Amino acid sequence: MGKKTRIFLLSLVLIIAIFLRFYHFTTTPPGLYPDEAMDGNNASEVAATGHYQVFYPEDNGREGLYINLIALEFQLFHAPHEPWVVRLPAAIAGVLTVFGLYLLAAELFGYEVGLLAAFLLATSFWHINFSRIGFRAILSPLLLTWTAWLILKAFRAASSKMAVWYAVAAGIVYGLGFYTYIAYRISPLLLLLFIPFFRKYPGFWKRVTIFLVLAFVTAAPIGWYFAKNPSAFFGRTSEISVTSTANPLETFAVNFWKTLLEINVQGDFNWRQNISGAPELFWPVGILFLVGIALGIYWLWKERRKKNALTDAPVKSEGQTLLVFGIWFTFAWFILGALPAALSNDGIPHALRSILMVVPAVTLAALGGMWAYRMIKDHWGGRAALTLGVIALAILAFFAYYDYFIVWGENPNVPGAFNADYVTIGREINALPATTPKYVVVSACGVLARNIPVPAETTMFITNTFTTSTQMAKNVQYLIGGKNGCGGLPDQEGQIPPGTPSTTIFFID
Repeated sequence: MGKKTRIFLLSLVLIIAIFLRFYHFTTTPPGLYPDEAMDGNNASEVAATGHYQVFYPEDNGREGLYINLIALEFQLFHAPHEPWVVRLPAAIAGVLTVFGLYLLAAELFGYEVGLLAAFLLATSFWHINFSRIGFRAILSPLLLTWTAWLILKAFRAASSKMAVWYAVAAGIVYGLGFYTYIAYRISPLLLLLFIPFFRKYPGFWKRVTIFLVLAFVTAAPIGWYFAKNPSAFFGRTSEISVTSTANPLETFAVNFWKTLLEINVQGDFNWRQNISGAPELFWPVGILFLVGIALGIYWLWKERRKKNALTDAPVKSEGQTLLVFGIWFTFAWFILGALPAALSNDGIPHALRSILMVVPAVTLAALGGMWAYRMIKDHWGGRAALTLGVIALAILAFFAYYDYFIVWGENPNVPGAFNADYVTIGREINALPATTPKYVVVSACGVLARNIPVPAETTMFITNTFTTSTQMAKNVQYLIGGKNGCGGLPDQEGQIPPGTPSTTIFFID
């Protein structure tokens, strides 16, 4: 495959990725989930004060990178208080992950696999969905994918000067990952795989040292924060951990099995995160994923027999080394990516907590897809293989659009999953004069953020009334409702003056 052809095909894949992540971006998904709004409210306050943080403790605690990216939108571009502003970093991250996977898979398995892996990620409902929701988790596969590619380039660079720059970039990118999502913390186990495969490369330990120093320096601020606030390190994880169950090992085993089955059998039931109960991979891609696993196991077994025949002599070909490493690395990434979900005991299978699995899953499917293409080519000829391949890819692209924008996007359960009615309340408040007193009665249950249940965050974001000063400026008052089911909260509805028009009283329940 020529360079111009590769560039053309990669450009086409990226165009598809951009389209599927930005089409109807201001309207789909509808509403704004309170956790998304919490990020937006923190970011809006940061933009006003300039007080950037590495960790934001409200709403069960969140690593700060995603919030800080939203804050930059407000500071640099004076972005409006609209849901798409909170989701913009996720969409950009999604496209960049597709590009990063192309680079990584091409480095390990060749350009064809790299292009197919990128295409499968670009058209994955799993990845499209989280690329259009303002959750910080989408940054984890992005930074881990780019870290792996940069490390490979650092070890394989012919120029020692370039190797150093790759190692520096890898360390910074990897360190930033610790500001994204708790699932990222399993990544050091994955990177240990580089040692047995590349330790004999010239300059290996020097490059590793540079990488580790830069990663440590980059991650040090949040590490120091956790050292001073150890409870923040665990956050809600300790509340939903399998260790809190009667039989932790049995619960973990069941959860791990369910997490593996989400790929091809039964996925997340939460409409916010999936087409309820559908497998995370579209079924043809799921079949190719299984083929990829079988191929990987076969290749590793074949390589082991070869080493036995050579009295366990090391593999001499760099291409063979990359292939074997790539398979082990992809397998390990997939298994480790399942652990954050399996170790929790809440809503299993859970597409969000297992988001790190999406990259290795589509990579294995790409290996299976290329094998299928070559089998067709060998038996029926290149023209038949190319024709069937183009038809298959067109079908996958069509169903990516259809599943997300029609099957999921038009489902009546989706607006409720994103609390679209809370956005409507915010817009109704915005339509009233600033001089008119407005009262928002919060009866919905949720953790408290500044003494108000988190469900109110959506309306606060839309109206830009998160802080006391903005509430006063816009004449909006948030009150705890008497029907609040959280328990222990005061009934503040009595503070509404008698005779207040019903058109200025709003209920979040």
